[in-house]
Amino acid sequence: MNIENLGEIKAVAFDIDGTLYKNWHLYLRMFFHLLRYNQFFIKYGLVRDTLHTEEQLPDFMDEQARRMAQKLNTTTEDAKERLDRIIYNGLKKYFAKIKACAGAKECICKLKENGLKIALLSDFPPEQKGEVWGIKQYCDVILGTEAVGALKPSPIAFLEMAKQLEVSPEEILFVGNSHKFDVKGAKAAGMKSAWFVSRISSLFHKKSDEAEITFCSYPKLQRMLLGK
Repeated sequence: MNIENLGEIKAVAFDIDGTLYKNWHLYLRMFFHLLRYNQFFIKYGLVRDTLHTEEQLPDFMDEQARRMAQKLNTTTEDAKERLDRIIYNGLKKYFAKIKACAGAKECICKLKENGLKIALLSDFPPEQKGEVWGIKQYCDVILGTEAVGALKPSPIAFLEMAKQLEVSPEEILFVGNSHKFDVKGAKAAGMKSAWFVSRISSLFHKKSDEAEITFCSYPKLQRMLLGK
């Protein structure tokens, strides 16, 4: 498929968190969970900030737990148990209560119908979101960067996704809401990118010097890519 200014695109890949659903929908539902474990989330955020700058770690989950243990002044085993209880299993129920962005499922379905491969690439376990609001059925590849050992914006997970898709990086359009992690990570891997911004940002004509596409709704993205 030839899309103006993009060249040939054979696959469209999506970030999940903040891209397939609105972050504030999740934060609203998990407010009391955030409040209860406030200090844990602060320290978790600090650890993740450092992990975002790392190259590939063969034992990512163990290393994350080790660094959390240092922050929490506890054992690695205890930190790992808390991560699972508070973050990985602890957040599952909240994802079941939120909805995908308006038009996201329909857009992805149309892209699939038009012969494009579909992928999901997330910094958190995709399985945490269950069937991903009905989008999972359209996906050729679903990949978590933690399993690869390198969080965004490292190009390593992006390139692994391309490998599994059996599509050259330059023939992949990556869609994400984070300019720092999604757009820059995709570009570092040689992919095209589409930056998902809020409607308010769109009203002020917020654009990216790096992303080929900036959009504020999935119906708009569908029209931009398919002309319908």
